[in-house]
Amino acid sequence: MDSTSRPSLFQRYMNGSLVLQIIIGIVCGIAIASFSPSSAQSAGLLGSLFVKALKAIAPLLVFVLVMASIANHKQNEQTFIKPVLVLYLIGTLLASLTAVMASFAFPTSLSLVTSDISQTAPKGVAEVLTTLLYNMVDNPVNALVTGNYIGILTWAVGLGLGLRHASEQTKALLQNMADSVTTVVGIVIRLAPFGIFGLVANTIATTGFEALLGYSHLLTVLIGAMLVIALLTNPLLVFLATKKNPYPLVFRCLKESGITAFFTRSSAANIPVNMALCKRLKLDEDTYSVSIPLGATINMAGAAITITVLTLAAVNTLGISVDFPTAVLLSVIAAVSACGCSGVAGGSLLLIPLACSLFNIPNEVAMQVVAVGFIVGVIQDSAETALNSSTDVLFTAAACKRAAGK
Repeated sequence: MDSTSRPSLFQRYMNGSLVLQIIIGIVCGIAIASFSPSSAQSAGLLGSLFVKALKAIAPLLVFVLVMASIANHKQNEQTFIKPVLVLYLIGTLLASLTAVMASFAFPTSLSLVTSDISQTAPKGVAEVLTTLLYNMVDNPVNALVTGNYIGILTWAVGLGLGLRHASEQTKALLQNMADSVTTVVGIVIRLAPFGIFGLVANTIATTGFEALLGYSHLLTVLIGAMLVIALLTNPLLVFLATKKNPYPLVFRCLKESGITAFFTRSSAANIPVNMALCKRLKLDEDTYSVSIPLGATINMAGAAITITVLTLAAVNTLGISVDFPTAVLLSVIAAVSACGCSGVAGGSLLLIPLACSLFNIPNEVAMQVVAVGFIVGVIQDSAETALNSSTDVLFTAAACKRAAGK
């Protein structure tokens, strides 16, 4: 082979295995954090740029893709949103129940600390639902700027329905815009190894893992419950939906969506990654263009686990007696509240005071539990996001494959 036909280093990188490149980035990040912490903190700029780029392109991707999909939707074509939503709901409820059982089986006590929490926690489920309704009618420009995906979806669906009566040239233009944004997303995703290298290096150099040792039991319960959902409950739901071995699909979603989500710690930032994965899985575009951004907002199994486990840990610490039915009620509240979590790092923690109020725990104490959540968030929030985001693709794929009979 002569030099003119040999692929360049850039071409070899772009055509290489993204997962392998990400693993190399993780190893390099750990290495630089171990040997040169000061350089590792500087490398954090790469991670920040990567996450910022994902968050910047995600709202535009969702808006354009949903609008184009609905505008070009043919009358005789079917979408599979309803079964996806059913899986989202069942999955989140089962996650809450699993967290209750794990908390009863392995009771956790906390060394409560004080910390300044600048955000304001919601005071009830009604407030969470009201916020969701207000987000639906948010100004479309503001929704795009702030990453309000409920508002983005609402306006995209509305405009898409209106544009179904537009000319074929207009619909073709919309599809070309969607394809162009998708191409940009693909380029950003190929930069993931560099971004994750920076995120890993900066996290280890800045935080370390010493602070987590005192909360090893709490982390074990949290991560254990999430693993049960990821490796047992979710596969069971997929099997019931498709009647086929679920694990090849489960492991692919965890590998190609969960790894990136683990390090970005943002369901919103992982929307472009999930969209690209759905396209590679050859799923129905009209379905995943809606279910993926919607899942980043309402499919929150990991968040439900976090809210339930930390609330019951606070209950156990204060010596409050709780029977199992009351704990199940907590799990339902946690599941509903989790749907109101923002798709950003630490979004579920601010809903802990809402769950704590069920047991008349003072807000001051509840916010101390939130502070504990931020301490363990280096691992907890990463695992939570990986579970949430990979499940979005998993359930979307299960619903599409069930309908297609594949």
